[in-house]
Amino acid sequence: MEIIGSAAPANGCERRLADCGIRPTAQRVRIAMLLLSAPQHLSAEQILAQLRAAGARVSKATVYNTLNLFAEHGLIRQLSVDGSRAWFDSNVDPHYHFHDLTTGALIDLPVPAVEFSRLPPPPPGTEVAGIDLVIRVRKKM
Repeated sequence: MEIIGSAAPANGCERRLADCGIRPTAQRVRIAMLLLSAPQHLSAEQILAQLRAAGARVSKATVYNTLNLFAEHGLIRQLSVDGSRAWFDSNVDPHYHFHDLTTGALIDLPVPAVEFSRLPPPPPGTEVAGIDLVIRVRKKM
């Protein structure tokens, strides 16, 4: 995957970061170019490996801090699927996920594909802010 590319993708990422209130440093722009290039679900480790494979000198802490910053500003969505690692989703539109237990892949599932017939009332003084749904699937035996 090309993450250095031309100036046009970098400029688009810089604008997108700035629009979210994030200062577009060189490392943040590289991480944004990688993660926001397509709708995808990546772990911090996958992002770090791809950056290093492309010759970027970046620490694991920088990648985690940047991803957390992006999530705080709504640029990406952090997912906890199986408790073993965090996933970062470049699709921030409302949607759910299938999680393939065999491959580990996450597959987007549009909201209209799921119907909830009843939800319990939230505790007093609170309101529902969102629903995260992960449907775990595996190959039929």
